[in-house]
Amino acid sequence: MKINTTRFGELEVDKKDVIVFKEGLLGFESLKKFFIVDPGDQTLILWFQSAEDPATAFPIIEPKIFQPDYIVKLLPAELASLELESINDASVYTILTIPKVVTDMSANMKAPIVINNKTKVARQIVLQDSKLEVRCKMYKELKKYIVSYASDDSTRTKAQAPSVASPEEASITTPSASDAPKTQEA
Repeated sequence: MKINTTRFGELEVDKKDVIVFKEGLLGFESLKKFFIVDPGDQTLILWFQSAEDPATAFPIIEPKIFQPDYIVKLLPAELASLELESINDASVYTILTIPKVVTDMSANMKAPIVINNKTKVARQIVLQDSKLEVRCKMYKELKKYIVSYASDDSTRTKAQAPSVASPEEASITTPSASDAPKTQEA
């Protein structure tokens, strides 16, 4: 199917690559369908593009790239909501905030996106670990990884962007911690 996007133009997206959020993303609850776009650069940053709103796209990255010891521990109810038996059957991404000063880039480690690789059902889950940061500075670690990284990125997604502005040039709208709904702790 063809999907128009503000950032990438018209993209051809296979229906099996559409990721469904029953609850939407924090701050964007009305948007339920997304897909991953690989801009084809060497930054390792992907884009989580809404299939319903052409202007909504979030920069995302696999947190293990810059924080190899990052572990997502889900409660049994969270696993069930994703139709997962184990976190090993899922992909995990963090949403990035990329300000004008790119070295201040940060990742939301507290509320990752977890995607069931088989069913493409996903949730953004606020983890209970109090040590995890909403704005984890990670530019230096990412830069170190990119310098030593060599791979065929085309294996991660079939949706290819024709061209995209570099992170320094990109104007990015990402939800901030203050935009997220408040949750109560038990």
